[in-house]
Amino acid sequence: MTTPQDLRAALAADDASTRLRAALAAGSAPDPALAGVLVERCAAEPDAFVRDMLTWALTRLPAADVLPRLRDELGSPLPRARAQALHTLSKIADPSTWPWVTRDLLRDHDDDVARTAWRTAVVLAPAGERAALAAELAGRLGRGDRDVRLSLSRALGDLGDAATAALAGASVDPDPAVAAHARATVLLRADPDAGFDAAVAEAKRVVALGPGRGTMTGC
Repeated sequence: MTTPQDLRAALAADDASTRLRAALAAGSAPDPALAGVLVERCAAEPDAFVRDMLTWALTRLPAADVLPRLRDELGSPLPRARAQALHTLSKIADPSTWPWVTRDLLRDHDDDVARTAWRTAVVLAPAGERAALAAELAGRLGRGDRDVRLSLSRALGDLGDAATAALAGASVDPDPAVAAHARATVLLRADPDAGFDAAVAEAKRVVALGPGRGTMTGC
């Protein structure tokens, strides 16, 4: 049986494949005694594949042994700890954890944390909260680089009809960056195969034409 000390040592190895095997072994033989070490390593692990395996191992453990530790990590000063805790919450998908995805996390200054919070919120939000979540996410339109904006568009798209009103309002925002991002999101909802860059280009064209000069569908 792997002890917490043995697992901590294996997860600290220089070789990523060694760390990956250690996380796989921990998940293959779930032991609640290892929960603390697995969560602890999530904050330090630099390799995305190993982090995913750590999350998988955590999902194999009883939620009662994992969720309190993840909640503590949401307040960590380390962005990676916050982001991975959110990601793991999205995989466990316990509805009771929805209130843990706070406004501060949705507006986190770190882009990776914010993007993960958006995805996690969409997974966890109950039906009665989805319109309010869409309004909150619409307030982030125009933020960040292409990858950040694409993540936000996908999150809003995954909210479905709950996001319609928020996107319609943002599509006429006086800030052209916000309006174009909102309109690109609407286009993607209507035609997911169009591609984000094409949708952005079309949305910018419509915004540049001004009120009444372009047409948008899907709102």
